[in-house]
Formats: sequence, C-alpha cells, structure tokens
Amino acid sequence: MATMISSDSIELSLKDLSLSDGASTNDENSKILKWNLPLKDLYKLACSFYKEKSGKAIHLSYEDNLKLVAFTQQAAHGPLDLSQAPPLGMFDVIGKDRRIAWQQLGTITKLQAMEGFIDLLDRLCPLFKPFVEAIKKDKEEKLRKAEQEQIQRNEAQAAEKVRMAEVQRIEDEKNREELQRRQLQDALNQQTYHQFKEYAEIQFPGNPEQQAVLIRQLQNEHYHQYMQQLQAQVATNYSRLKGDEGADGDVENSPGVGAGTVTSNNEQDAFVANSNAKESSQFEFKEQCDSDNDSGDYAVISPANMWTKADIKLFKQEVTAGKGDGVIRVNHGDTVTVKVPTHEGGSCLFWEFATDNYDIGFGVYFEWGKPPTTEVSVHISESDEDDDTIEEDEEVICAEDLECGPAPGNQLVSSSRMVGPRNPISIIIPIYRRECHQEVYAGSHTYPGEGTYLLKFDNSYSLWRPKTLYYKVFYTR
Repeated sequence: MATMISSDSIELSLKDLSLSDGASTNDENSKILKWNLPLKDLYKLACSFYKEKSGKAIHLSYEDNLKLVAFTQQAAHGPLDLSQAPPLGMFDVIGKDRRIAWQQLGTITKLQAMEGFIDLLDRLCPLFKPFVEAIKKDKEEKLRKAEQEQIQRNEAQAAEKVRMAEVQRIEDEKNREELQRRQLQDALNQQTYHQFKEYAEIQFPGNPEQQAVLIRQLQNEHYHQYMQQLQAQVATNYSRLKGDEGADGDVENSPGVGAGTVTSNNEQDAFVANSNAKESSQFEFKEQCDSDNDSGDYAVISPANMWTKADIKLFKQEVTAGKGDGVIRVNHGDTVTVKVPTHEGGSCLFWEFATDNYDIGFGVYFEWGKPPTTEVSVHISESDEDDDTIEEDEEVICAEDLECGPAPGNQLVSSSRMVGPRNPISIIIPIYRRECHQEVYAGSHTYPGEGTYLLKFDNSYSLWRPKTLYYKVFYTR
C-alpha cells in the first residue's frame, strides 16, 4: 500500500515539476551542483531510481515514503497552500497523511526540497549513490567517446579535403598538360599542313582519303620529333647550368658600356635602358664565360653583353624600310653567317635581330687577323660545319701574337687531318636557340683586337620551317 502511494505520488510530482519550471529556474538549477552534478539532474535521477526500485530492490517504511512524497510535492509546487488544495474525502486517510507530511516541511524552497529528497534517499538506500556514480561515469565515457568521434570525423574530413584537393590538382595539371599538348600540336599542324598536303597530293594523286591519312602520319611524326628536340635542348641547358654551378670561382657581372662611349644610330639610350632588363642575362653571361674557356688558351676575350627589347614590330618595320642592314630568309637546315670586320674607327660592335613566328639559333665568333675587306658580308651554308667555325674534334694551335694573325708555320691541326693555314677563331657566345620571335635580341662586344666578327644564325635543327631574319649591326667609337 505504501509503495503504491509513493510511486504514484513521485510520478505526479515529476510531471508537475516539469510543467512548473521556467527558463530562469532551469538556469538557476544548472548552476547548483551536488555530487558534481547539476542539482536538478541529480534530483531526476533520484526520483527515477526511487520509482523503479521501490518495492523491489529497496523496501521503505510507510513514514519514510510519506516524507519522500512530501519532498517531491514541495519541489514541484512549493509550500502547501490549503486554500488552493482540493478537498479530501472522508475516508482518504492516505491523502490526509500526505498533506500532513507536506505541511510539516514548512516554507523550505524547491531547491531545498530537492536536496532533502536526495539526502533522505541516500540515507535510506545505500545503493543510490553507487547508482549515481555509475550513471555519471557512463555519461562521461559517452561524452569522451563523442568528443573522440568528433575529432576523428574532423580529421577524416580534413584528410578528405586534402585528398580531394590533391586529386583536383593532379586532374587540373593533367588537363592543363593535355590542353598545352593539343594547342602545341594544333599550332604545328597548322604550320605544316600546306607542306604536307602538297607532299600527300604528289604521293596519292586523286585520293583524298589516303592523302588525309598520310598528312596525319606526317603531322604526328613531326610533333614527336619536335618534342624530342625540345627535351634534348632542355637537358643540354640543364647540364650546362649544373656545370656552371660546379665551376670554381664566382661569375662576375658583365661590364657595361662606359659613359663616354658614342654610338651610331642613337642606339646608346636603348642599350642603357635594356642592359639590366632580363634575368636571362645571367644565363647569357654564363654561356659567354663558357665560350672563353672553350676557345682555348690563346686569347683572353671580355664577355659579351646580351639583352632584349620589347618593340619588335617597330624594329621589323625599320629594318624592312631600309633603316637597318636587311632581311634574310634562312631556309630549314641552313646556317647564315654575317661577317662583320672590325672598323679602325670603332671600339665596340652592336647587333640586333628578330624573326617571324619561330626561334632561331644564334652565336658569335671572332676570327683573328686583319680582315681582307671592311664590308659586311652574308654567307649561307647547309650546315654549321664550314671553314668559319671550329670543328669539335679540332685542336687549335695559335701564335703568340694573335692580332697579327698566325705566324709562319703555325696551322690549325685537326685530330683527323691537316688543315691549311687559317686565322684562329674564338667563341664569344656559343650558338643557342633564342626566342627572338617574341622580342628583339640585342648585344654588344668590345673589340678584342683586329679581326672579323662571325654572327651565326643557325636553322640547321629545323626540319620543315624556314625563318625570316631581321638584323642590324653597327659599331661605336
């Protein structure tokens, strides 16, 4: 009888407590701790424990149950107000006893009533506190696992973002490389289409299908050859740079033209404005230093200066209009040598050049000895292996006084054959492909003595394309 009364009363009290609590009360309760738990949460655990265990795991007296029920009523409604209480029946003994126990609590607050219920239940039932500790540990463990799971989810999301970003980067890189490859191949195909079409019409006259197949084969072969040449050129440049880095000594900056130098054609201002324009000038200078080493021990030649200018259209217009030296068509596989003798009234040689659409190889040599003429001349050969250059397998033996030419009896001696008397040649700038279709390449070199400059424009590496060359050469006093 007593257990039934207490269970029903506790359930009604919990409902009344949930309806009567406001936001302010909830905030107040959350700040009050008992047993390291919010008072309100601990009170709810106590009520649930009492309802579930009463009459089963715990057995309390009638008076103890009345006290517990009275605490729950006080916690839910506050002090008893008989004027607001419903009337009791004549035979409702339990109701009268419950109201008496409630009334005995006097004016204690709801929080005090909750704490009194917890203390009384703890005193009457030793199992209650271990139950609370077990609930608290379980809650802490769940909270810890939830935090760990959240951390793992965050780490997994971050790792997934990094992975997706890397996948996207690789995909973008592949797309960009594929786009560049297609653009390059399309550009090459457009440039060679008419040549290949003429060849295909000769091979398969009146058969457009076979002509189209042959053109595609030729274009694919041309593209692969172009890429192989490009890769070989990159590997050569890398090896040259690595060799420069490992060389003994530091590379000094190339000297500029002195303040008192007077240039013809008003080119001095252009030189001063562009002498420090490009980082590539450092690489040019390394090439120049290499050229001094390659040319032998018979001469000490100051390095050349190289720079670029952006006004390529204006430069071409001036040369075409006759304000420069001229325009030359350099066929595929050919090398053009512009021979410029030193002038008795000059001290420094200047050159400028550009091409249409494609790059071209360029280098500067110097042939020692009194030039037979003072006129600039142009020579075209099918390869660079002519009498004006030094073959790779030749060993150069030079006279002591180089400016006066070779002494009697001194010759250039080849490892494979004897060559007739000739003037020694120094490499000032090795031949290297220049992007002169994008900007004007210019340079200067101080006369090392009496002789002839050999400006090499090399198109021997090109299988199909001729190059249109615009160039100017002049000297300063």
